[in-house]
Amino acid sequence: MNLTARSRMTIAMLSLVMVVWTVVPAYADDGVATLRETSRAFTEVAQKAIPAVVSVRVEKTITDQGSTYFYSPFDDDFFERFFGPRPRRPAPTPRKRQQIGQGSGFIISPDGYILTNNHVVGEADKIVVTLQDGKEYDTAKLIGTDPKSDVALIKIDAQDLPVIELGDSDALQIGEWVIAVGSPFGLQATVTVGVVSAKSRGVGITEYEDFIQTDAAINPGNSGGPLLNVDGKAVGINTAIFSQSGGYMGIGFAIPINMAKSIERQLKETGKVTRGYLGIVMHPEKITQDLAEVFGLKDNKGVLITEVVPDSPADKAGIQRRDIIRKINDKTVEDWQSFRNEVAMLKPGTKINLTLLRDGKEKQVQVEIGSLDEGEIAMAGASEASRKLGVQVQELTEELAKRFGYGQAKGVIVTEVAEGSPAERAGITAGILIVSVNRQDVKTVEEFNEALQDSVKTGKVLLLVRNERFAQYVVVNLN
Repeated sequence: MNLTARSRMTIAMLSLVMVVWTVVPAYADDGVATLRETSRAFTEVAQKAIPAVVSVRVEKTITDQGSTYFYSPFDDDFFERFFGPRPRRPAPTPRKRQQIGQGSGFIISPDGYILTNNHVVGEADKIVVTLQDGKEYDTAKLIGTDPKSDVALIKIDAQDLPVIELGDSDALQIGEWVIAVGSPFGLQATVTVGVVSAKSRGVGITEYEDFIQTDAAINPGNSGGPLLNVDGKAVGINTAIFSQSGGYMGIGFAIPINMAKSIERQLKETGKVTRGYLGIVMHPEKITQDLAEVFGLKDNKGVLITEVVPDSPADKAGIQRRDIIRKINDKTVEDWQSFRNEVAMLKPGTKINLTLLRDGKEKQVQVEIGSLDEGEIAMAGASEASRKLGVQVQELTEELAKRFGYGQAKGVIVTEVAEGSPAERAGITAGILIVSVNRQDVKTVEEFNEALQDSVKTGKVLLLVRNERFAQYVVVNLN
């Protein structure tokens, strides 16, 4: 049969329509099937995890300190100089009251060990744990806390409990699905879903940070609950949120479970955490392109050493100022923060191999990790007075001056403050610029330590400090 050109075109178009008609429903069915599978995966994770997620209620007795009542506006020194002392109402008797907090946790062993946050249970007088079946344990025991990472371990007296398996946070990929479970606002067994938004975040809320950032909804009360992967394994401990309203804004942070594992083992064994110590001061930010060019680097990986503590493990291994640590045990060092965390998690006595870049040449050194005492920070040129003061400082570079808004100011910048130290009690924080010590201007770490020497005898240090807005004198009592 002979067909005209128009007839052949018509048949071809009808054939194409039939193909599309049959293919589109197939694609649509496949898409719906994929969504169903994803939904079932989330459901399975939730059903598996929820029984092992607990609600943590804490109670603490606090004392309200009263203050003397002054008869404003006349009851002041100026008035009394003319008219004599006026009667004052005595300070009210201090009153004790109960403060109650709420958080989450998750069971990691059948005999009742539970991981949570230090800021949830660290200062509690009483810890009450409620399981998902409603059973309540009002005598939960605090095994140990680590404020520097915000990890805590508690235990309830129970057996054969459901547990959440701990995963591998290092294997997490940006964009990977994660599930958060906890008790936001006291609402038990709340499940939210999101993705890993970023890794190795430092946000300045704990001393040792390597946060997983996620957009899975995290709210007050979620703290201490697990962040799970699609296999139902805990890859993080939900810890904090970025918020301008107090509620969820799409940015949450979780402690990587690999960091928590090391801390949990130490808390279970000894009730405290002992961190590895190398004895170096590092350039406190990522290596810039300009620095990379100056030091002959092809990329911005590694950490730049600004000071080496005398007689420290690093000093004994021959590490020097201006060395750049590129690898630790053949693993590339990404930045100072991740390197610091990795060293801190090493057991004292562990031997590690470091690959350094010195004057453009690669060098291999072996270092035996020391122990960093929990109540002390070792400092470059660590004098007796600087240890007592409790600060770690480094020279103010042009880049740091620009970052912290110090312009053309001179001094040394505080990089760390020891917990409970005289400096911390005096209000000194990381990022503050120390301009002078005991009336002597300081521009280097050496000058800083020299200026502190007289303070060993006097027991006091006069500091001129400033931030980006103002400068002030501070007297710090070393005793």
